[in-house]
Amino acid sequence: MQRIKKGDTVEVIAGKDLGERGPVVTVMVKEDHVVVEGLNVGKKHEKAKQIGSRQIPAQIMEFNSPLHISNVMLVCPSCDKATRVGFRFKDDGTKVRFCKACDSDID
Repeated sequence: MQRIKKGDTVEVIAGKDLGERGPVVTVMVKEDHVVVEGLNVGKKHEKAKQIGSRQIPAQIMEFNSPLHISNVMLVCPSCDKATRVGFRFKDDGTKVRFCKACDSDID
């Protein structure tokens, strides 16, 4: 089970976007990276190109770059703080994430 999942709200704890919050768009498990909407925005310059009879002008594309998972912390939905995540088993045997600050279940 992952500590951070798609759709979770996270807070950046290191880097140029320090203290900013946003929802997770993508989790790249093998690379240990997450893409957060509106944070760590990069720019890419594209040349003008011809596709068939259509002309696409030159433009500057903006995209969300991945952040390393160690540079973000999960924001607890109940206490609204950036917190560490723990795991525990419920009585029925299911594994759930919990907030280490307020001890409430996240899932």
